[in-house]
Amino acid sequence: SSSVTFFLSVYRFQACVYFASVFQAMSCGIHYLASVFMAVTPNFVCGIPGNVTNVLFYNSSESSMEDIWTLWTSTENYIVVQLENGEVWELEQCSRSRREVSLGLAYEYNGNKSMFPCSDGFLYDDTKWKSTVVTQWDLVCDREWLAKLIQPTFMLGVLIGAVIFGDIADRLGRQRVIWFTSAGQFVFGVAVAFTFDYYSFVAVRFLLAMVSSGYLVVAFVYVTEFVGIKARTWASMHVHAFFAMGIMIVALVGFLVRTWWVYQIFLSIATIPFVLCCWMLPETPFWLISEERYEDAQKVINIMARWNKVNTPCKVTELCSVQQEDLGSDRTGDNDTSSTKKHNILDLFCNWHIARRTITVWLIWFTGSLGYYVFSLSSVSLGGNEYLNLFLIGAVELPCYIIACIGMDRLGRRNTLIPFLILSALICVLIMFIPQDFNILIILANMAGKFSIGVAFGLIYLYTAELYPTIVRSLAVGSGSMMCRVGSVVAPFCVYLRSVWIFMPLLLVGIMALLSGILTIMLPETLGKPLTNTLVEATEMGRNKKSSSGKTPPAHSGAASEKIEMFGQETLSTEK
Repeated sequence: SSSVTFFLSVYRFQACVYFASVFQAMSCGIHYLASVFMAVTPNFVCGIPGNVTNVLFYNSSESSMEDIWTLWTSTENYIVVQLENGEVWELEQCSRSRREVSLGLAYEYNGNKSMFPCSDGFLYDDTKWKSTVVTQWDLVCDREWLAKLIQPTFMLGVLIGAVIFGDIADRLGRQRVIWFTSAGQFVFGVAVAFTFDYYSFVAVRFLLAMVSSGYLVVAFVYVTEFVGIKARTWASMHVHAFFAMGIMIVALVGFLVRTWWVYQIFLSIATIPFVLCCWMLPETPFWLISEERYEDAQKVINIMARWNKVNTPCKVTELCSVQQEDLGSDRTGDNDTSSTKKHNILDLFCNWHIARRTITVWLIWFTGSLGYYVFSLSSVSLGGNEYLNLFLIGAVELPCYIIACIGMDRLGRRNTLIPFLILSALICVLIMFIPQDFNILIILANMAGKFSIGVAFGLIYLYTAELYPTIVRSLAVGSGSMMCRVGSVVAPFCVYLRSVWIFMPLLLVGIMALLSGILTIMLPETLGKPLTNTLVEATEMGRNKKSSSGKTPPAHSGAASEKIEMFGQETLSTEK
């Protein structure tokens, strides 16, 4: 892209800040998806109260349990073992029984049995994974629900962390939050590996989720306040690409390391380079100016000028005067008192047109997040090599954001969003008709589904900001982000519905995507249209889709707009 090339060649300072910041976004992708291998449940049966001399599985007789796991095909199977004292036991997954008459070692037995609980623990298949959190703390049978809470509690931490650190970043600055959250990812990431029981594990993972989510939210704001308008769309979209690279790293480390706590340490080490250099990142001039720290802002601007080889850097006094003029013209030129009114969530439902728009946008946010994590989390259950599956599910995101950027600029926001939402719904239906032994075709179809939902998921951030007027724009994006996080909390539970019906998660995602795509048809196109200032203007944009291009006044104009955009006056706070 010419805009990206221009950005890299002219804005050297911003390019360095951008790539340093988004590098850490990889660790967010790492921690978000780490549980797919860390909390896996291998094959298992009840433990036994003694030393085994013979093991029988159907017609196969072995001397040790390790040799039997390769023959294990179903959770309904059981294993017959003979102990040194001559007792014969039948071992199932969540129960065990002792045969009252031990005439010989045979698989079929019709005599009396004494049932016992699994009081001696469990025997696990360690051919693939030497140790997981499930095998560490026996999270199976009546404790299986604890294992299923690992990812939802993490996503709950994501939700809370985004809200808390987003607010702290507005109060204390982006730089301090980036320092704290990046260091927190390393500290809590390593601490997870040394937790002593399940509850401490979940608690530390919850804190890790909070700082990871906090970093992603603040990093988005941070880079958009530094990056100029010429490359902002591409730069903001490709923060997601680095998140996807983190998913690919999870697959690679999972393939190389099969012990969960060593695996967690290796994943956390990815944070070290950024932790060591993040203290060099400056505060954004936009936030410094908003806090009236003009001297500090001027210092940062001067550093930017030297890096970019600009002989006459912008003066903070000039920027402040431009902002004051724009604020004054807004107040005198608009008789609507809504500009000074405090707005709340109810303003997103002020009339039927805006309310319908809000419901549709919220549904798209929810569907995008739900589909994104359903395709990602379920990739390890598709058959074949689960590590390669997850790697490909992450890799397919890289081109999808390029397609999203091109589509937004060439076809428009709505005209790109609708076909990809409907396409993702059709792919979900298509997967249901693919025979289960066609592993390669199933994996390719899931990659296509992840690609299409990824385009929609990446596009909705910018589209939401353009659909709403200035007075409620942050509120609209923030509420949409909340729906996104709700979708990420629901996604793990949706994946667990595979135990009810293997296609249930895909069916739910397909229905939501189809409904979202149909409702999106009623949204107005925003490509090439100026941002609206009031709810009246936003409503008119929806009513006059074909003829409103020249009726809505721009939010800023002339040199004022250029200078304000230079320092990120119109920024979006987004996250996974």
